[in-house]
Amino acid sequence: MIQHIVLFKIASSATAEQISHMDRSLAALCQSIDGLLSYSGGPNNSPEQIERGYNFGFVMSFTDREARDNYLPHPEHEKVKQIIGGLLLDTEDNVLVYDYEFQDS
Repeated sequence: MIQHIVLFKIASSATAEQISHMDRSLAALCQSIDGLLSYSGGPNNSPEQIERGYNFGFVMSFTDREARDNYLPHPEHEKVKQIIGGLLLDTEDNVLVYDYEFQDS
């Protein structure tokens, strides 16, 4: 199983409605992409205050590397990327992605 972790720096100009639409659009990918098992995401609420500007994150679980690799260029993912792109802070480091593989016990 692959865990796909993504952090965003959402611009302060993004509205709550826009962020909610992005969140729902990401969650909906579970219905249209084979091997995408789950989505969970939301705004940062850590009291540690070490988020380094990343204010929204999500985790997706994929059955395997092949499913994750098929998701990346998938047309539905490309549509959601367009939504996301309009909300991001205009900096080079506005997205952070970290994937890892684990055995489900």
